[in-house]
Amino acid sequence: MGYALRSSEHYTYADYLTWPEDSRYELIDGQAYLMAPAPTFNHQLLAFEIAFQVRVALEGKPCTVLAAPIDVRLPKTAESDDEIDTVVQPDVLVVCNPAKIEQRGLRGAPDWLAEVLSPASASHDQTIKLKAYERAGVKEYWLVHPLDLVVTIYRWTEGAYGRPDIQALTGETAIGVLPGVIVRWDAIVERLLPQQV
Repeated sequence: MGYALRSSEHYTYADYLTWPEDSRYELIDGQAYLMAPAPTFNHQLLAFEIAFQVRVALEGKPCTVLAAPIDVRLPKTAESDDEIDTVVQPDVLVVCNPAKIEQRGLRGAPDWLAEVLSPASASHDQTIKLKAYERAGVKEYWLVHPLDLVVTIYRWTEGAYGRPDIQALTGETAIGVLPGVIVRWDAIVERLLPQQV
């Protein structure tokens, strides 16, 4: 099960800004994807704890940690905001260039971001958003799997993502593009609720 398309029309950020606020969409290559209802407890716990640990580790450094929902506009060239056709809402992100931060969110690729997978978002995050993040030049992209208890890490080098690195959610994992920043998993994982079958 993936995110539902609004329609087959090609939309831009100008269209996106006119949609009702009670429905959340992401816009990728002009296609509008209706986002799932509120995430599960485990999803939110993982996203919050990752954001918290990264924020503490970046204290005093010129990088900003943000969590969803926040619009991240990913222009393909120098198009105006109204022409941008890719707007995403990553679960957690870090941006180190303050020129990318605006009142409406971000314009340009974050340095690092993490998506916590859910059944409704897994294929979307692992395929459609992966391609959008790669094209935009997101330096490091984490896919956190609450069911499998692994993190899949994509690193952007020479204009593309190489083979992903897959690690268990045990011990700690360093964020390669943020020197000295690590996520410690054990205390988070022990607080996750048992998965219901």
